[in-house]
Amino acid sequence: VCSEIAKLQGYKEILFLDNNRSLSVCGNYPVVGTDDNINSYINNKEETDFFISIGDPCIRKRLQEMVVSKGGKMAVLIHPNSIISKDTELGPGSVVMAGAVVNPNTSIGRGVIINTASSVDHDCIIGDYCHISVGSHACGAVMIGAQTWLGAGSTISNNVSICENCTIGAGAVVINDIVQSGVYVGVPARKIPEPIIGNN
Repeated sequence: VCSEIAKLQGYKEILFLDNNRSLSVCGNYPVVGTDDNINSYINNKEETDFFISIGDPCIRKRLQEMVVSKGGKMAVLIHPNSIISKDTELGPGSVVMAGAVVNPNTSIGRGVIINTASSVDHDCIIGDYCHISVGSHACGAVMIGAQTWLGAGSTISNNVSICENCTIGAGAVVINDIVQSGVYVGVPARKIPEPIIGNN
């Protein structure tokens, strides 16, 4: 998906690095090495942009920060069939996919995925490495902490804040602030209790 957006955005040559050494292609594109080969693309004479196309926010953060620390430049990918307000701030390494809508006065952090047919309404702040999944919706003046994942079809009501490192289950509806990291499911969304580990 990300490579298609990059192509639509005008990138002529698209290559993949993947730590699965058995892969030689990804879609129609060659896999040319692993993350051990990043330096060779940063230090070559041709200008190379990088993009981390991995869903897991922790892995995406680690790899993007590694690329940036080595001097690599992160791309921002925007599908031509998305709608983004002109005053939206989009952080490096973020992607906005087909059919997504981002409305005015919104700030999108680094390495964020705004997935297919999702929406982020006015005056929202989306933290670094969040994933706004397919068909999920953040209503107006929502704040979402770093590395939080909104599951497919979830809805965040107006003026709600969610802390970092949360997972909001598919179809969940968040109507109150979330101040504790964890997994939240249901309508309205409630935290799943963490298992108690102890000796019998």
